Amino acid sequence: MNNQKTRSIITFSILLYAIVVPFLEINATHVFNPNWTPHVRIHEVWQLITNSCIGLFCLWLVWVKKETRVSAILSLLITGGFLLAFALKDSYGGSMKYLDGNEKTFLGINIGLLGFGIAFILLLITIPIKKKLKQ
Repeated sequence: MNNQKTRSIITFSILLYAIVVPFLEINATHVFNPNWTPHVRIHEVWQLITNSCIGLFCLWLVWVKKETRVSAILSLLITGGFLLAFALKDSYGGSMKYLDGNEKTFLGINIGLLGFGIAFILLLITIPIKKKLKQ
């Protein structure tokens, strides 16, 4: 895969977790949700700030330092962390549904699962696997 495609894939994933997610969550359904405790809100804002800062760092790595491997791995950790939390949601009582029972979906698939799932798979293909041959 060429460097331009790799950088574009990594940038796509960063835009999802560093810009789109905060845009979707800084509102009354998440950060300003009156049903959330202050403790839950601080964890949400902390996660948003941390992921956005990591995203800025990853963009710098990709476009200034031309370092795609570390940026892809960090982005895999963030997108994969969401996917793992989604997979484990029943074990801790989590849900992607709002209190009114609605869920943001596209073609019947939760948008977080869809977006981060696609990003995760694309990120995986950006990391070249180097095999050492025994001699």
